[in-house]
Amino acid sequence: MHELHHQGADLGREKIPSLLFRLALPAILAQLINLLYNMVDRMYIGHIPDIGAAALTGVGVTMPLILCISAFAALVSMGGAPRASIMMGKGEPKEAERILGGCTAMLVLTALVLTAILQLFGRQLLLLFGASGNTIDYAWSYMRLYSLGTLFVQLSLGLNAFINAQGFARTGMLTVTIGAVSNIILDPIFIFALGMGVQGAALATVLAQGISCLWILRFLTGKQTTLRLQLRQVRLQRAVILPCLALGISPFIMQFTESILNVCFNTSLLQYGGDVAVGAMTILASVMQFCMLPLQGLTQGAQPIVGFNYGAGKGDRVKQTFRLLLLCCMLFAGMIWVICMFFPQVFVGIFTNDPALSNFTCWAMRIYMAVALLFGIQIACQQTFIALGNAKTSVFLALLRKVLLLIPLIYLLPHLFANQVMAMFGNGPIVWLRKPLTVWIALFTICMWRWTGVNMMYYLSGLQQIPEELYESASIDGASALQKFRHITLPLLKPTTVYVLTISIFAGLAMFTESYILFNGNTSPNNVGTTIVGYLYRMGWEQNNIGLASAIGCFLLVMVLIINLIQLGINGTFRKED
Repeated sequence: MHELHHQGADLGREKIPSLLFRLALPAILAQLINLLYNMVDRMYIGHIPDIGAAALTGVGVTMPLILCISAFAALVSMGGAPRASIMMGKGEPKEAERILGGCTAMLVLTALVLTAILQLFGRQLLLLFGASGNTIDYAWSYMRLYSLGTLFVQLSLGLNAFINAQGFARTGMLTVTIGAVSNIILDPIFIFALGMGVQGAALATVLAQGISCLWILRFLTGKQTTLRLQLRQVRLQRAVILPCLALGISPFIMQFTESILNVCFNTSLLQYGGDVAVGAMTILASVMQFCMLPLQGLTQGAQPIVGFNYGAGKGDRVKQTFRLLLLCCMLFAGMIWVICMFFPQVFVGIFTNDPALSNFTCWAMRIYMAVALLFGIQIACQQTFIALGNAKTSVFLALLRKVLLLIPLIYLLPHLFANQVMAMFGNGPIVWLRKPLTVWIALFTICMWRWTGVNMMYYLSGLQQIPEELYESASIDGASALQKFRHITLPLLKPTTVYVLTISIFAGLAMFTESYILFNGNTSPNNVGTTIVGYLYRMGWEQNNIGLASAIGCFLLVMVLIINLIQLGINGTFRKED
């Protein structure tokens, strides 16, 4: 059996707890240090005299674009590195080196395309992403210089994953440390000593990433590495790149949707709370990074263990690694939650000394970080699926929280709780039931609440009438659950379905009470809540137009008769008996 020995790490035989600790601790430290790249910039920028708060808000608006750059690095590296680990576990180091070379070529190509897009359309994107007239100059000053270092960012983030995938966790940590320390040293020189302000912060970050990139290239082309980066293998090969991109789509979506999430937050907060709310979101995003990056460090430490042992066919070690990873992620996320709930000033004071911004951010942090524990569970599961090469499940988990749940709620909840939202930002209340959209949502919710239960009872009764022998016979014939549902359940539930559909149509036509009570009369914005019975009531009782009301009643009677005839026809009432 091909085993992997690096820096004393035996991925195939060493005890899982000690192995995970050895690989994860440097990865966690590396992620915490990596966090300093952007946090240090914001810490220094937030304390620039006179313009600190506005400059911090402007740099915060650039976060979606920075996350986009990181997402494309994750697309390549987080798909390529696990595949390289699996190939090493199978005893195919040459194939692993082909993956490394192909991913390097893809990272370079991606960097060049992103640099061109950001230089041409960066300012417009920042305005679209929530920058205001007060903050756009600071945002563009930072982003214009930062985007010139996209190549360094792509290579340093992307290739470091291949160092960690080999088991060189301490080397991976050292790579990040070199860049972060360089950034910490250069930031005050460029920002304050040379008086470059926001541009100085961006230049310091670019130079730091460049130094880190050179270190990585020196290591991967040297003698210490197992997977050596060779120029002849740095080329795009469809057979190599496509499987890596397919596996990397999950972390890409997770990070790219984080960018979209920031855009959604910034645009919504700018509407309700202005620059103060956007500035608070900048700090909250940094704290969230502080929570997520160490969790990613844990998963990075577990990834080579899971990938190698999965490739070697050692399922028990894979399960043991996952259980330990899940426990550690939950404990860390729980600790972060406690600090944010009870001591928010610990984080807020790092970024700003502005009283208004500080007070608002402390209040918002307790809400924003309320479910931090769930992040630990999600990332442990998602990254384990990636290490196993299961892209589909990982993509679903990445989409579920942000795209399917969080982003819609960002725009929906302020409408549903408009008075509370406006009050939070010091504005007067609004009557949310005077908006057509919220009126429709309210009526729809009431009807669903009223009728779903009784309709389910009808379906339950119909299901109980289906003979169990039919399902047993289908099972004997080898039918799947879907086939049973399609060929047995659906056809035999046809009478129930037709009945439920019919009474639902009648209930919709007869709907009157819900709207009348909700609006204290037969009125609603743009007549959204006015049904045919409501219109009949308005014409006959409110406006005393008996003729038109009678016509509406006759029309309603005809519609009911037609619907009943259709129902009877579908159920076979008019068919001749054999």
